Amino acid sequence: MNEREANGGGVAADDEGATGGAGTSAPAAGEGTARGEGAAHDTVEAAVRAQLSKALGGVRGMIEAAVPTIAFTTAYVASKDVKLAASIGVGAAVLLLVVRIAQRSTPQFVLNSLVGIAIAAFFALRSGRAEDAFVPGILLNAAYAVGMIFSIAVRWPVVGFIIGSVTGDPTGWRSDPGVVRLCTRLTWLLAVPNVLRVAVQYPIYLADGDQSALLGPAKIVMGWPLQVAALATMVWLLARGRTPLTPPRHSA
Repeated sequence: MNEREANGGGVAADDEGATGGAGTSAPAAGEGTARGEGAAHDTVEAAVRAQLSKALGGVRGMIEAAVPTIAFTTAYVASKDVKLAASIGVGAAVLLLVVRIAQRSTPQFVLNSLVGIAIAAFFALRSGRAEDAFVPGILLNAAYAVGMIFSIAVRWPVVGFIIGSVTGDPTGWRSDPGVVRLCTRLTWLLAVPNVLRVAVQYPIYLADGDQSALLGPAKIVMGWPLQVAALATMVWLLARGRTPLTPPRHSA
């Protein structure tokens, strides 16, 4: 376990956790990247914590995902001008991207945010209704929820593939019932925020009148704060376990 995992748990606080640059042993000549990563973790729990941190971009990545939505919603509530709000939302994402480039840090998570707010702005501008900016997010969360619940139903929980990416064997984790149960619980924890977002935001969207003033705060509150709560629960669950991580054996 590296120093970041020992001190920080599940979410990286800066770009090193997002890019995987800190605490990962460099693979020796002839070895694959997945094998090198597996050498840095001795338990399933440590591997899952590290991989989730990379996937989410740490605290900074989650904040960057929320800023454009905050800017769009605040601007629309203040001006009631969809075009102005869309411009400010996209402008906020572009500004974050410029900061990333100036700092020479990975722009991956800002680019994700920029694409997301650009799609939202397209929906809003096409219809002239600010609440339509929230439709792509509702649909995306619904798709994630369905996909993760389906993976649990067929006993191929998506978190299991995180284990596979570390060991270099995409399906070997399924041979251990204990690991399958752990991955199932973790996949439920990832799915719950998506289910809650759809359950709350979709009825608001369907209500009569302009609901953007409600959808904006709902999206913000149920965005990274809800994700952090889910991750904190995952970290607590992972911290209790010491499931050995067994890389696949390679024939001589």
